[in-house]
Amino acid sequence: MPGRVQQLHMLWQHLGPEWLAYRVGYAARKRIGALQRKMPLTTWEEQPLSDFLSDMTLADPTRYLDYRRAQAPSFFFAPSNRAQYRELFATWDAEGVTPVELSENLAAGRFRYFEQTQAQVGFPPDWHTNPFTGQRAPSDIHWSEIDDFDNGDIKVIWEPSRFGFTYSLVRSYWRTGREEFAETFWRLVEDWRGNNKPQHGPNWKCGQEISFRVMAWCFGLYGFLDAEATTPQRVASLAQTIAVSGARIEANLDYALSQHNNHGISESTGLWTIGTLFPELRAAEGWRETGRQQLEELGRKLIYDDGAFSQHSVNYHRLMLHDYLWVLRLGDLVNQPFTTELKQRVSRAGEFLYQLQDAASGQVPNYGQNDGALILPLSNCDYRDFRPVIQAVRYLCFESRCYESGPWNEDLLWLFGPDSAKSSVVLERRSDVQAEIGGVYTLRTEDGFAFVRCGSFRHRPSQADMLHVDLWWRGQNIALDAGTYSYNAPEPWNNPLAHTAYHNTVTVDDLDQMDRVGKFLWLPWLQGNTRCSITSRGGRLAYWEGEHDGYSRLKFPVLHQRGILRLPDESWLILDRLMSAGDHHYKLNWLFQDFPSECNELEGRLTLQTAAGPYHVAAGLLKGTGGACTILRADEGSPRGWRAPYYYYREPALSMVVSANAQTLTFWSMFGPLQCRAQTDDTSVAVTNDRWKALVQLSTAGEQPQINLVTVSGALSDTLEIS
Repeated sequence: MPGRVQQLHMLWQHLGPEWLAYRVGYAARKRIGALQRKMPLTTWEEQPLSDFLSDMTLADPTRYLDYRRAQAPSFFFAPSNRAQYRELFATWDAEGVTPVELSENLAAGRFRYFEQTQAQVGFPPDWHTNPFTGQRAPSDIHWSEIDDFDNGDIKVIWEPSRFGFTYSLVRSYWRTGREEFAETFWRLVEDWRGNNKPQHGPNWKCGQEISFRVMAWCFGLYGFLDAEATTPQRVASLAQTIAVSGARIEANLDYALSQHNNHGISESTGLWTIGTLFPELRAAEGWRETGRQQLEELGRKLIYDDGAFSQHSVNYHRLMLHDYLWVLRLGDLVNQPFTTELKQRVSRAGEFLYQLQDAASGQVPNYGQNDGALILPLSNCDYRDFRPVIQAVRYLCFESRCYESGPWNEDLLWLFGPDSAKSSVVLERRSDVQAEIGGVYTLRTEDGFAFVRCGSFRHRPSQADMLHVDLWWRGQNIALDAGTYSYNAPEPWNNPLAHTAYHNTVTVDDLDQMDRVGKFLWLPWLQGNTRCSITSRGGRLAYWEGEHDGYSRLKFPVLHQRGILRLPDESWLILDRLMSAGDHHYKLNWLFQDFPSECNELEGRLTLQTAAGPYHVAAGLLKGTGGACTILRADEGSPRGWRAPYYYYREPALSMVVSANAQTLTFWSMFGPLQCRAQTDDTSVAVTNDRWKALVQLSTAGEQPQINLVTVSGALSDTLEIS
């Protein structure tokens, strides 16, 4: 672990002196109470709506509601659309969890957390309590005095205050016309106001959370605008709350921007949204222009040229796309469009996810931190299904669809109107991804693909996951990323799945590839690069190889090189070469879905009985001796053998570890639906099954790719020569 001085040097090196100076200064301002003086504790009565309005006559609630109904800026939809929309909902509600079910549960006090786990919290809920642990954050002190990690996982407390349930309530109201859904929304808004005075408590702590809440409130305001429950006083109070929220976002926007991630994008979205949809506010123009400027700049900086996103996380990638979908579409509707350059970058980011996607399930590899955020839940699709956001981005940029009709089309309806569902479908073939800047690569097959992380970092690493591999087959994520359970929970669940040991890669001496020196900070940033990427002329064989220097910081440095060979019939051979001048303990880690299985630890074999048929796994050392294999499911004392497909939720998985002590060694791993036999020595691997035989000739020189030549013979034939 680097010392304090060394850490500061690394921060200077990786993040720059300007960032370091700002963060030191911000910490000092927080400590001496400058944030409290800038954003003091206050009450709603001390900040009436009239203080924010340009036209004082609108302070009258009745007059204000009349203004909102007759003159407010356009939104994604209008109350007059309801009858037309209702005709389309039935086809999407045949399967999945419907919004009506979610809304009825809400009224009964059963809230859903992170799109998966339900808790009985009462109605209205206690906005400051974690229902799973009973921990309660103080609601009577300034938000700057509340540490993120003093009261358990603060994200659990924040989750209801995002008002994400608003989208289900509006979707339910437009389906059924039942006034109770509008009443539920307004009662929750009123109760939240009553228990969250301005700048008091945890729910004012994060500007991004405030922005998500504002977006949901705007959706509810427009969605329930003609409901009986929408009274003048309620609308005026909500406008006041949104105005106070805008002032809070603006006052601390510089902190969000300093993070160089989704926080700056989301808070700029919130500020732009208030400035655009509430032009009657005196500060509206300034907020709108500040938000626009930052959204344009952040799009250029944080969406890479290859379509990847700075946070190295598919879920934060989706969050970013939802922010930009919101502002780009609204900008067009109010005749204030953003630049073509920004739209092109957003298009590239949507295409990036499309190319990573499993066609059958709509899912993508769950790499990077995943905090359960789904800020535009506008369909019945599962949280892990990325078709809704990809389809919406495709329509935004090209006015066409990339999928046939399905529940993911409901997002199009809410954002673009009924005609969007009638647009042409332009099917696009998925090909191998080579996103060098984002550090993501894929090798495609007819029924699946391999995904690998390999690259260097322009922005902070998300997890220590270099050379992690996902394997997908017939809509199933066979070898998978463990996900993210919680950012702050009692051991052993205090964000452990970010560590190298829980990824499908190799650890050295039980260490991470980088040192974890903070909750979300890894140092020093490793370097990864691609060594080889080639496909045979016949197309049946392909080989990719990469390496990283994360273990070069050790007394006896280690270089890890991983090669992925695509063989016929959905079969894969993966080689991990570890080279050092000193002795080390190496562990090769694989995590699989919790399929029924048969295992043989002595032979390093595992057969998974999947819904699509048996799938075979085998692993060992190239020389064939000296290694130990263990296979474990749901270890009671550690995170090994677990996965978290949703935040704050975990389920059993199958963990396979092959370990050995050596200076230099090579692990081999075989995967596929065919049962293959592998014979290995220092110079070759022979893979045989009932259909074909592959002879893989190896290189012993570390500066060369691990494979020289691959020949396949039998029912299939092909040759791959690697120079």
